[in-house]
Amino acid sequence: MRRGHFKHWKRGCVVGFSLWAVLCLALCPAQRVLAGEEAAPDRGVTINVYNWGEYIANGTDGSLDVNEEFTRRTGIRVNYTTFDSNESLYSKLAGGGADYDVIIPSDYMVSRLIDENMLARLDFSNIPNYQYIDEKFRDPEYDPGGLYSVPYTWGVVGLFYNTDYIQEEITSWSALWDDRYSGKILMFDNPRDSFAIAQFMLGQSLNTCDDNDWAEAAALLKQQKPMVQAYVMDRIFDKMESCEAWIAPYYSGDAAILVDNNDSIRFVVPEEGTNYFVDAMCIPITSTHKEEAEEYINFFCDPEIAGANMNYVGYSTPESAAKAYMDEEMVENPIYYPDEETLERTQVFVNLPEDTSRLVDRLWAEAKMGGPGESAVLIAIILGFLGVYIAILVYKRKKRRRWNRP
Repeated sequence: MRRGHFKHWKRGCVVGFSLWAVLCLALCPAQRVLAGEEAAPDRGVTINVYNWGEYIANGTDGSLDVNEEFTRRTGIRVNYTTFDSNESLYSKLAGGGADYDVIIPSDYMVSRLIDENMLARLDFSNIPNYQYIDEKFRDPEYDPGGLYSVPYTWGVVGLFYNTDYIQEEITSWSALWDDRYSGKILMFDNPRDSFAIAQFMLGQSLNTCDDNDWAEAAALLKQQKPMVQAYVMDRIFDKMESCEAWIAPYYSGDAAILVDNNDSIRFVVPEEGTNYFVDAMCIPITSTHKEEAEEYINFFCDPEIAGANMNYVGYSTPESAAKAYMDEEMVENPIYYPDEETLERTQVFVNLPEDTSRLVDRLWAEAKMGGPGESAVLIAIILGFLGVYIAILVYKRKKRRRWNRP
């Protein structure tokens, strides 16, 4: 979901493999334009792509620049920009004025955008490489029938922790409430992921519509608040690598990078279960270049391109055919590709009803503040300052009037 990532690979291995993958791309007869041949003529079309930060191979560290390769093969230019959360993506789309042709939201946001008629139904005759998407990804709960989206990556959420400071084996989400780690705990800075952890501890559905369930989960998060060092997303890397924090939940694709970079960091999927997420390629209903956008999606479903892209991104691919073009060490890593027993303990997010979403947003704000009591104090302080400011203005106005009297 995800995510604004910093990819600090075991560069010697992966860069070498990436260069090999690029060579395969150049020699593969299945590609429409072979490397070294003349690029396709400029078609005078630019598509706007909106994706998570650092979530695409961009030519650095020996990787294939996939956007540049797409332009070279098709003559379609790419204007590529990034977002840092599903909610900021939604705000851009809902606010109007956004002119995107391809977006890559997470599962529950795909569901919401479908419900609000903000996505175009895909023409799969323009996406023949969809044949390579594994069957189990083709009829997702968040997009019944798979009519509006094509999976880009998938993964699970887990806990990683530093064994230099936490000697016991971590097996439960409850470790995030252990006062021995107070001040060294990080939490997600978004409501669905943070609430999910509390919900797994309480045995709830991640998609419950029961207000009491959400209130119970919020109470657990408020209880945790005094022990949390910070609510973060990207900053988790710096904080864990510098040992400023000892334990944190995050996404499997990034957890693997931290484990690779620090022998003291372990990754575990807690016994209570976890969120299984999919990020998917979609086309907004407002797109003015739908066919070219579908051509872009088709390009990313090509196994060679998908393999080269995932080698850099570090997340799990939804097409088995792409694994032939990926680093073997990555393909065999259970962090990227957990076993069936682990996957059986997962749940997928779907869109929540509007009234439930509003409740979750309110409860999340209260949890981060420490509860409605602290919110009330903050409001009182703001009102106090506002009252003083108004009093000063009134005083100055009266003084000016007295000064101007004849």
